[in-house]
Amino acid sequence: MEDPVIRDDLALPAGWKLFAFETVGSTNDEVMQRADRGAEEGAVVWAKRQVSGRGRRGRIWQSPEGYLYSSILVRPESSAEVAAQLSFVTALAVGDTVAAHIPPGHRIGFKWPNDVQVDGAKIAGILLESAVGANGLVSQVVIGTGINVAWQPADTPYPATSLATLGGEKSLEPVLQTYCHAMARWIARWRSEGFAAIREAWLGQAGNIGQIIEVKTGRDVLTGRFARLDDTGALLLEDTGGRT
Repeated sequence: MEDPVIRDDLALPAGWKLFAFETVGSTNDEVMQRADRGAEEGAVVWAKRQVSGRGRRGRIWQSPEGYLYSSILVRPESSAEVAAQLSFVTALAVGDTVAAHIPPGHRIGFKWPNDVQVDGAKIAGILLESAVGANGLVSQVVIGTGINVAWQPADTPYPATSLATLGGEKSLEPVLQTYCHAMARWIARWRSEGFAAIREAWLGQAGNIGQIIEVKTGRDVLTGRFARLDDTGALLLEDTGGRT
């Protein structure tokens, strides 16, 4: 693969470093490799196209141009349970980013566990991958996101939309800048105020609270009503008998 261009012409949060590619296998893989070599928190890989993109549970993620593919390195030094809360942190940052680049009047919502929607249509997905250090704590989390900017995928089993379709931004650079700053703000708030503040903000925009949903746990599929999130971010499912 090509060597990255280190971009210092975009206004990113202090101490963050951007590696830009035209084409890459996976932005998450690129950040993970840099993390293994000692990269500091705030390393960002951005690519206009991925050839080996993936989603949750190893699903293939088609990655043509016109979408914002980026991955950010965070070093939480925490338990796996706490590190997983970064999924909610990221959703809030993506939500702020989307809101900043579309006309007012649209409803931005979060679908557990990793989708951001506008008016019920998916506009972004999130994938977290982590590694544990010798001390047993999570030493690095790579946060990968795909935001539909100029286009949205076709032939999906769910509605999809993009910033451009909603009458918003079509260029990738301003969206990337907004997203990085939003991530820095929400990570700082998560660290200073704890998960309670993140949980409250996320629930305020949750799109499927109270609805009947399916949850895959390995080979099993559980069906029930999405009751709420607990204090750690775990989903609480209520079955037909009212048991949680």
